Amino acid sequence: MPLYLSFFGISFVLALLFTPLIRKLALRSGQVAVPRDNRWHRKETALLGGVGIFAAMSIAWLSGSLWAGWRIAGQPYLPMILCAAGIFLLGLADDIFNMDPQHKLAGQVIIAAILLFFGFRLGWTDSKTLDLFFSILWIVGITNAFNLLDNMDGLSGGIAFIAGAFLFLYHYLNPSPGSFSIPGLLLLSTYLGSILGFLVYNFNPASIFMGDAGSLFIGFVLACLTMTQNTSLANEETSFFHLLSVILIPVLILFIPILDTGFVSLMRKLFRRPISQGGRDHSSHRLVAIGFSEKKAVLVLYGFSVASGLLALALNHFNIGTSVVLIILYLLFILFFWIYLAKVKVYSEKSIISDHPSGGFTPLLIEMTYRRRLFEVLLDLVLITVAYYTAYLLRFEGAPGTNFDFFLKSLPIVIAGQILFFFLFGVYRGIWESTSLRDLITYGKAITAGTIAPILLLLFLYRFYSFSRAVFVIYWGLMLMFVSVTRLSFRAVG
Repeated sequence: MPLYLSFFGISFVLALLFTPLIRKLALRSGQVAVPRDNRWHRKETALLGGVGIFAAMSIAWLSGSLWAGWRIAGQPYLPMILCAAGIFLLGLADDIFNMDPQHKLAGQVIIAAILLFFGFRLGWTDSKTLDLFFSILWIVGITNAFNLLDNMDGLSGGIAFIAGAFLFLYHYLNPSPGSFSIPGLLLLSTYLGSILGFLVYNFNPASIFMGDAGSLFIGFVLACLTMTQNTSLANEETSFFHLLSVILIPVLILFIPILDTGFVSLMRKLFRRPISQGGRDHSSHRLVAIGFSEKKAVLVLYGFSVASGLLALALNHFNIGTSVVLIILYLLFILFFWIYLAKVKVYSEKSIISDHPSGGFTPLLIEMTYRRRLFEVLLDLVLITVAYYTAYLLRFEGAPGTNFDFFLKSLPIVIAGQILFFFLFGVYRGIWESTSLRDLITYGKAITAGTIAPILLLLFLYRFYSFSRAVFVIYWGLMLMFVSVTRLSFRAVG
């Protein structure tokens, strides 16, 4: 750890020293971000902050690699650093000459392909061809995700720092032969130091922006570092659940940039806007639109990034069942929160859905989905499964063991019974935004009936052989809580 802290500090100090010098150079040379209608900043701000990040990290990494031993610490990641330098130069060219999006994308694909030639790739499948394809998508996708996330002071850099910190912690706390070890941790420590030093000047109110040179660079480095850890892990074990965790760890660590990119892309598609077009429609902008200050909006997204990182760390300390439950609950919370953000009006145009003509099966299906009836049933299907399985975990202290077979047998009965009584009691007739005490009582009746009926049927079929009736008591409480919270959430934010 002293080695990593030392070169983290060196990189941090270098970024602190370089950034104000680069800001002066950018202002003198006219490399500034000019306010525009589709951009968030309201004053001319120096660009080229990415130069400071790149220079600080490169110098610190080179020094650390020579100190720790070039063959051990430097040589393994030299191809990645050179490709990252190529991405940096590509972004710098875009900052200075304003490249076309397609040319910039082509350059990213070429650099990603060069990196794969040196053996940096994902290990998610048994097919090397598929792994190569996924690797290029991963590198280019994450690289551009951080570029799109660079839409508010301190946001992209802060999320990159948090993600990098959790990636560092994950590998430091879970060392494995051939996976990261000294070279990767040393590189990450210099990466984190350079970003933190830059954030001193980039956090609200920012005096300098990182530009495409910085956002593409920090995204590319993180994409590569999360990718390299997967190759060694995926080769150790081929079980589905292990492979699932191998995929989930980098996805969770980089969840916020992935989520924001997907969210913005979907919303722009719905409102017939080019995905590459800038705009004030990101998650951060929508948070400001509902009343958060710019600083608080950024801090909220920091919080989500920390939560995702903690969940990634937890995967190695919980069994697969507990991990899946936690992930599903977290994703449900994320889903409801971002549905609320999607309702914030940021476009003047009408969406594809609102323009759809009436009549016919397709408009009917769209209308049904839009009114959330289908969504409600699918959501309840997930809630029932999660509540029932969580009841098992709580009853048997996280290890259902032989009782898991009965869980699998009884789950279809529980799902069918609960959904049936939801329909019979009219749970799907109401509107969530106007959920009242009467609705909560209805939910309670439906859940009670949907709990008792499966108990009676299971009693008739299995006589409660190898089964605990306490599971249903816990299930009833969890289900009542899940259903009430999901419905009331729309009333709270509606």
